[in-house]
Amino acid sequence: MHLANRSLVTAVTAVCSTVALCAALTGCAPQSEEKTKASGQAGAETGACAPGGLATEVEGKLTVGTDKPAYAPWFSDDEPSNGKGFESAVAYAVAKQLGYGRDAVVWQHTPFNSAFAPGAKKFDFDINQVSISESRKKAVAFSSGYYDVRQAVVALKSSKAAGAKSVADLKKVKLGAQVGTTSLDFINDLVKPDTKPAVYQRNDFAKSALKTGQVDAIVVDLPTAFYITGAEVPEAEVVGQFPNSAEKPEQFGLVLDKESTLTSCVSGAVDALRKDGTLAALEKEWLSDAVDAPVLK
Repeated sequence: MHLANRSLVTAVTAVCSTVALCAALTGCAPQSEEKTKASGQAGAETGACAPGGLATEVEGKLTVGTDKPAYAPWFSDDEPSNGKGFESAVAYAVAKQLGYGRDAVVWQHTPFNSAFAPGAKKFDFDINQVSISESRKKAVAFSSGYYDVRQAVVALKSSKAAGAKSVADLKKVKLGAQVGTTSLDFINDLVKPDTKPAVYQRNDFAKSALKTGQVDAIVVDLPTAFYITGAEVPEAEVVGQFPNSAEKPEQFGLVLDKESTLTSCVSGAVDALRKDGTLAALEKEWLSDAVDAPVLK
């Protein structure tokens, strides 16, 4: 055998012996490069959402933001930490799915507009009836939608807005909504009223304006509309709801920092809760009063 060939054979034999020895010592057969990469990726994905081990703002804790006052039926008694109200219950269900018990959840006051404004966040996620939109996605990240929502019109029973049967019927009335909300967007983009809508910093101010006749009607999400008329302003009624796009319904999503590494894990938790029926059960428990209302064509 030629000397060069003999050297090559010797080298190959040595490599094969080393691989065989490694396999014998570890009990693992050598893998192809593709299989090794796939295995590594799977391990990384599993570790990334390890229960209770996420890279959160505070190690071992899950910081959840929401506004104050925390309105019913989304919260109860203005106390997000009591687990009562749809969004409080959803927050704890997501936390549990991520591996955090109730004692590991820390609530933080975050004004509504601040939640989706540009800039770094001090919460792991925020839950506060924030609708997912392309414009907001430029500043923050969203989880999967946890609630499909419709906007509704609330008016005093004695108001000229009370008899509205269509969107066109609302063009000549004075409408109001909270600043920065999709409720306000519906007024401006869908109704396009003759009179500029009144804009309020909080829903409390909008409700006060409704009571005192400063506006003919206000626009809020449907569950809130039924709560207002049932518990806060009994002299008002739900006039109707706006139709949602069949292709892309409006959804509330959990808000995360634009660069958050938790987004996929939080979305996975929301998806799991939707799939196993938890979200539907919580909706039935806390939002059952939000029955069908006439659709304003």
